[in-house]
Amino acid sequence: MFTEELARVLPEEIPHRERLIAKAAQHLQLILAANEHMNLTRLTNPEEAAIKHVCDSVAPWRHFAQARRVLDAGTGAGFPGVPLSLVLPDVRFTLTESTQKKARFVENAVESLELGNVCVAAARAEEAALSERPDIITARAIAPLHRILDLFAKPLKQGARLILYKGPDIEAELAEARRHRVAAEVLCRYELPNGFGTRTLVSVRAQPRGERSAS
Repeated sequence: MFTEELARVLPEEIPHRERLIAKAAQHLQLILAANEHMNLTRLTNPEEAAIKHVCDSVAPWRHFAQARRVLDAGTGAGFPGVPLSLVLPDVRFTLTESTQKKARFVENAVESLELGNVCVAAARAEEAALSERPDIITARAIAPLHRILDLFAKPLKQGARLILYKGPDIEAELAEARRHRVAAEVLCRYELPNGFGTRTLVSVRAQPRGERSAS
C-alpha cells in the first residue's frame, strides 16, 4: 500500500527514486507495526504518510546535496533523515533522538534498511552537534525558531548551518530571530501534493560581523 502511494506522489526527478520508494515503503511499514505498542506517529493513512513524511522530507533535497555531514535533530521515527539519506547516499547522516525507545526503533530501522551512511545517537541534538560537528543541522517542526537558536547557539558559532522545515507563516519567527546574531533567510517554499499544505525551508547561520540579518 505504501509503495503505490510513494510511486504516485514522489517527483520523477528525485535521485535514486526506485530505491527511495522501496526503502521508504519498508520504513513506513516498520513504523506501522511499531505503532501498535508505541506512539511514533499519528499518520498511518498511506496517502498522508507518503506525502507528509516522505515527500515532505525529500522535496528540498538539493539544499542538502553539497553537505558532508547532516545532523537530524529530534528525528522521531526517522524524518527527515531516513528519506534524505536514501536520496543522498554520499552524505553522512546522524539521526538524534533523546527518547530512548524511539532511538532504539530508529536504530533497528536503519539496520533493517541497510543504510550505510546513517548512524543514530540516543542523545540531545544540541549535545550531539558539538561532538559531530555537522555542516548542516536540520529539523522538522521541533520548536519555534527562537528556541532552536538558543539550543544550537554553540554549533552555529562553530560554523554549522541550520536548515529548518517550517510551515507557511514564518515571518513572525524570522522577525523574532533578529535579536540573535544570525543571518536567517527563506530558501524555498513548496506545496505538498494533494493539497496537504505549504512548507517553508529556512536557513540560519551565524552572522558575520558587520552583516545585517536577512529576512
